Amino acid sequence: MKVPRFFRHIFSKILGSFKFLSYLCRNNLFIKVMEIVLIVIILLLLIGGAIGAWCMYRHYEQKLKKEVKRAQQSEQLKSVFIENVSRTLRTPLNAILGYSNMILEEKDESMQPAMVKEMAGHIKVDSEELLGFVAQLFEMSKFEGITPSFTFIEVNLTELMASYRREALNIAKPDVSVRVRTDLSPHCKAFLDTNLMHQLMMHLLTNATRHTSQGDIIIAYANERRGLKVTITYSGNGKAELIGSDIYSFLQKEDALKHVNESSILGLSLCKAIVEMLGGEFYMDTEYERKTVASFWFPCKMRDRHKDV
Repeated sequence: MKVPRFFRHIFSKILGSFKFLSYLCRNNLFIKVMEIVLIVIILLLLIGGAIGAWCMYRHYEQKLKKEVKRAQQSEQLKSVFIENVSRTLRTPLNAILGYSNMILEEKDESMQPAMVKEMAGHIKVDSEELLGFVAQLFEMSKFEGITPSFTFIEVNLTELMASYRREALNIAKPDVSVRVRTDLSPHCKAFLDTNLMHQLMMHLLTNATRHTSQGDIIIAYANERRGLKVTITYSGNGKAELIGSDIYSFLQKEDALKHVNESSILGLSLCKAIVEMLGGEFYMDTEYERKTVASFWFPCKMRDRHKDV
């Protein structure tokens, strides 16, 4: 029977290979070739291991530098703030003590009621300033406390956003409503640091209620780029320009704390810092001073996103 040409060609190649291997073995060339191949493989493994170790070293070196820089910024911010507190609190405290002593030291009741009422008004204003200063100090202590680590737990996003809505309604003006919108399932769950999330949301919602006299404050949240995106939209100027301000230089001014209370610069800066610590992005934009959109995104594990929708 005649063997096809194709198979004859294959058989001849195989036979030639066996003849070449037998030639190498007779002349010890096969062993030498295998030794060279083995040395090359070992060298490649060593080079690959060295490159991998170098890449890992660079990764952790960059991560360490980032953590050190963040810790330094947090410490610097706190130090500047505390230094500012010591000199800023003296003015309202001295005023309160001075007016109180004038009222208490009056013995012949010659002080007119109108004068007493005026002094009481000054005491009230200075006391409110002190409360604002203490609130800012409290924010700094919370910010310092959350810097080292995160505690992530699984929470229902619908319930979480509803709780923020209730808190915002308590501080909103009478003609302002707060609404929540999403295309996610009511059963959607996310892994979040609830303390960070609460601080972030309430900073933004407080700023929104402060600048909204009527209309709606819309809280919208969605799953985007394997993370959570939240957008808060409201009417009025939300001071978006403060996001780019140099907070360190700002706090070194003598009357910085008073302006902090009026402008919300510290709260907005903390929002940006929190989102960046989570590896996310923070945006705030004011359109013609009539509408403000504050949004943030950060990586977040989510499940049941579209369950029973």
